[in-house]
Amino acid sequence: MTTTTAQLIDGKAIAKEVRSELRARVETLRANGVTPRLAAVLVGDDPASQVYVGTKERTAKKMGIDSEVIRKPATTTDAELRDLIAELNARRDLHGYIIQSPLPTGLDEAAMVELIDPAKDIDGFHPVNMGALTLGYPRMQPCTPAGIVELLVRSNVDTSGAEIVVLGRGNIVGRPISILLSLKGKHGDGTVTVCHSRTRNIEAHCKRADILILAMGRPEMITGDMVKPGATVIDVGVNRVDDPSTEKGYRLVGDAHFDSVAQVAGAITPVPGGVGPMTVAMLMANTVTAAERAE
Repeated sequence: MTTTTAQLIDGKAIAKEVRSELRARVETLRANGVTPRLAAVLVGDDPASQVYVGTKERTAKKMGIDSEVIRKPATTTDAELRDLIAELNARRDLHGYIIQSPLPTGLDEAAMVELIDPAKDIDGFHPVNMGALTLGYPRMQPCTPAGIVELLVRSNVDTSGAEIVVLGRGNIVGRPISILLSLKGKHGDGTVTVCHSRTRNIEAHCKRADILILAMGRPEMITGDMVKPGATVIDVGVNRVDDPSTEKGYRLVGDAHFDSVAQVAGAITPVPGGVGPMTVAMLMANTVTAAERAE
């Protein structure tokens, strides 16, 4: 294994900072008789979803945020889920909630997200919130992109005028982060290029990036010879690859080949422990913001 020369951007440590700041806001709300409350709707028994929802629940508890998990069987019908969403929208004690993805086959995820009250959309995926983001006045920001911005800001990475290349055009990460970093003003003003599976000569785009954000979901696709010396690399990819030498028989890797990229980059996020903790922290941030606005 090679020696890392890039600065490690520690998502766990930065998420801890964010949570500490949020606790002060939670305490202020509670002192005024308001307890922020979030809910997660979990339909079916997808193992990864159960782990993720459990992490959110534990994090909320540590911060003084009330949380609940609403579990529904995989046989839940479209009408039943629509009724539940209407109920959650009407609850005055509930400041925000998520519909955990993926939903079982037969349920239209996009249609369900559109039914969520935008003010309670703490995932930031409702078309109203995405539209506001596009127009330059973000309301509820998607959690992973918002977390990436926090990582850059708190690591003193200047985005103004920077050449930023985003690999991936998905609605959860790639597209919203490209918009956030191109917005006029503080923490934006980047010159953003979005690459995807149809992009020609991705390597050339990567090599000119001052900031490279990887969200393609392809294990270790970016190697050191594709990265500009001194660039900041934010690796959103979480990919499982077989590894018989480990107890579980697999290991998690990002979209970057960490060892080779770390020899060239100026800063890089690890996988795991980089972007992931920030996603949960920003979900808590959206919950607190929703409570402050509601009350």
